[in-house]
Amino acid sequence: MSFRRTPVIVAIGFAAACLPALAQQPAATMDVGAATAPGKAVAAQTIKTSAKIVSLDPATRTITLKRQDGKVSTVVASDELRNFDQLKVGDTVKAEYVQALALDLKKGGGGKAEVSSSEGMSRSQPGQKPGGMAARQVTVLADVVSVDAKKKTVTLKGPAGNMVDLTVDDPEQLKNIKKGDQVQALYTESLAIKVEPAAK
Repeated sequence: MSFRRTPVIVAIGFAAACLPALAQQPAATMDVGAATAPGKAVAAQTIKTSAKIVSLDPATRTITLKRQDGKVSTVVASDELRNFDQLKVGDTVKAEYVQALALDLKKGGGGKAEVSSSEGMSRSQPGQKPGGMAARQVTVLADVVSVDAKKKTVTLKGPAGNMVDLTVDDPEQLKNIKKGDQVQALYTESLAIKVEPAAK
């Protein structure tokens, strides 16, 4: 299942431009976690990274960043970025990107397969250093149409009729899932950017 990037994530501008330039090993740290309980599973990933501003061009809104590994990247901040004039050479740009997926088995089904989403955003106030946060949640309720114990797969049918095969390695979890059940998936992503002034 893939999720396209929505305007709320792109709207921060600066964040969307900076993250790909920054989030590469060894300049970034990544934390990954997962947990399961009967009929439930959760997985999450967090990427944290930072870089120093080494040059600025206000005329073209170009920002040159030096990562922790010494590599230099150049990004152009969109007009959506507030307070560009508050950026200074030597400031540190910090980014945190989180993705999480929670699955919840609904025994016996009965609900209508559907998808819903919500999103929100906050940006720095005028006069502050640029930054902000954007978040999005997508909830999908899908029908279990088959369970293959030998292949350890569960086939789900989504609201648009699309079929997705999930691999379930835990035999206890797989035993608990039957045709006619439903699975609710909650996908969350968030991106936070803040700029810290250079140490004096």
